[in-house]
Amino acid sequence: MMDWSDTHCRVFHRILSKRARLYTEMLTTGAVIHGDRARLLGFDASEHPVALQLGGSEPAHLAEAAKIGVDFGYDEINVNVGCPSDRVKDGRFGACLMAEPDLVARGVAAMKQAVDVPVTVKCRIGIDDQDPEVALDTLARAVVAAGADGLIVHARKAWLNGLSPKENRNIPPLNYDRVYRLKAAMPDVPIVINGGIVGVTEAAAHLAHVDGAMLGRAAYQEPWRLLSVDPELFGEPAPHATMKDAFEAMMPYIEDQLAQGTRLHSITRHFVGAFHGVRGARAFRRHLAENGVKHGAGINVLREAIALVEDEPAVSEAA
Repeated sequence: MMDWSDTHCRVFHRILSKRARLYTEMLTTGAVIHGDRARLLGFDASEHPVALQLGGSEPAHLAEAAKIGVDFGYDEINVNVGCPSDRVKDGRFGACLMAEPDLVARGVAAMKQAVDVPVTVKCRIGIDDQDPEVALDTLARAVVAAGADGLIVHARKAWLNGLSPKENRNIPPLNYDRVYRLKAAMPDVPIVINGGIVGVTEAAAHLAHVDGAMLGRAAYQEPWRLLSVDPELFGEPAPHATMKDAFEAMMPYIEDQLAQGTRLHSITRHFVGAFHGVRGARAFRRHLAENGVKHGAGINVLREAIALVEDEPAVSEAA
């Protein structure tokens, strides 16, 4: 979710679900420690509960970055041991760390000493020629022994040699049963499943086997699905009956951001899939693409785009 789940995206998603836990895009420990912290780490109070995801391998740096994140108010610190991109591998963090479970465990232990919020690990079931039965158990037991409060497992291997990052999101076969077996072997450890989950109904099915389900691309590309999270998974009313209602609730935030100098496109780029399958969705996207990027574009551009969409049905089982 790098370059996707920024604070504007997360505010939008929080409007769609009060109960889902939101995660930042992965930020390197170096960026957090040495970069523009206000720009990188700043978030809106409405986003809680929100977790900061870190990329790094040096325990002292992970601990320092985690402490900075908690000082900013994040509710959880998550270390990424699953991203397969080349720049991540070259920096000795992400999925390549599946081969160094002891190092990951030392990082978790250092973070646990530095912060008093949950520390979790996001990983794959293995990399390259690793046996997922051995690799996942080895990593999981190492980080839990070091104090990890839970694991988020992308139910695919990552092939660091031979596949591109994009191919790693689709080509390695999903193995949900492997994650289920991890939960059965570690019943007291919160286990969240990730990878290829396309909607809330499918997420609910996974909850018969694990403690949580994470939606990444599905939530971003078709955010309307999130309106069903609260009623389907938590038995609570949806925050808004339709996407148009949700957008109306989003307007004060957008107006405030525009007044602070934020470009409209920086926010509306997260809305592309908001009306998937609704008549007028293409016109909505086209209007934002053509007019939202213009210098000085204002809230009226978004309102005009929304007006091109027919009224959609209220939240239902369809998600």
